[in-house]
Amino acid sequence: MYVIKDSCISCGACEAECPVGAISAGDGIYVISSECIDCGACANVCPVDAPQAE
Repeated sequence: MYVIKDSCISCGACEAECPVGAISAGDGIYVISSECIDCGACANVCPVDAPQAE
């Protein structure tokens, strides 16, 4: 599963890229829910490498 680290700048690029809708705006940073399928699409578009595989 991927998680979004504190380096997130809340640009929303990851949310638009998630094929299963597992990413949403949280309190200051985006968050990834348990529906994450580990595809890595979010990590590929993030300008600050905030999504990381756990």
